[in-house]
Amino acid sequence: MNRIFLVSAFLLAGLSTLCAAETPPLPAAAAPVVKNLAVELVEPHLHIARSNISGHARIALTFDACMGQADERILSTLVRERIPATIFVTARWLKRNPAALAVFLQNPDLFELENHGENHIPAVDTPTLVYGIASAGSPQAVRQEVEGGAAAMLAAGIPAPHWFRGSTAKYDLSAIGEIRALGYRIAGYSVNGDGGSLLGAVITEKRIASAKDGDVVISHINQPTHAAGEGVAKALVDLKMRGTEFVRLDDVEDMGDDKTTE
Repeated sequence: MNRIFLVSAFLLAGLSTLCAAETPPLPAAAAPVVKNLAVELVEPHLHIARSNISGHARIALTFDACMGQADERILSTLVRERIPATIFVTARWLKRNPAALAVFLQNPDLFELENHGENHIPAVDTPTLVYGIASAGSPQAVRQEVEGGAAAMLAAGIPAPHWFRGSTAKYDLSAIGEIRALGYRIAGYSVNGDGGSLLGAVITEKRIASAKDGDVVISHINQPTHAAGEGVAKALVDLKMRGTEFVRLDDVEDMGDDKTTE
């Protein structure tokens, strides 16, 4: 039991460090005092319409490109195997990865690019911490995170996004309403493929390969040095060999809870 507790604590600490490592500090004079208030957060689920065909499960692959570099193990597998996916990009990631962006834009039949925000800040409109990351903290800051991400995408030659997924994939209900009012659907998921890219290759492969008809898988495509990426790439091939139908979020009907897609 102690061993399980220690492993869980390690993963949580690692996720906090990973997500916060590249967040630029505010100037000292402007830095807000963040209190970890008792904010009710939700982590919405999302499913897509099933194929209902035995042996031909339909799933949607979604990848977050938060910060860092492109994971060529995953990207090259998607292109080589002609597997469609929805990629959520931040403004920060776009600046650092023009070559990967070019691959996405050169394969519009495969890749749907959507909004992951401007600075990878949790879309929560009350000051709090999510996995150790300071939230946007106000409705105005949530709006800036969403609209700043969209502006960077348009400037990079990407079509206007229709979906938004915030950093950590957690929200408060009022922020969900604010994001929906901006015209976005909010992308939850039903299978956490790589545990924030912190899981090992074997368990990542098993998690993603276990996806069932109608599932939406979340993984990361921005951590090329993490073992999880190897597992992601293997799982994609596993699923294809089993006759899986891969779709992007805009290709099919969807069902999200917490009023994220209604």
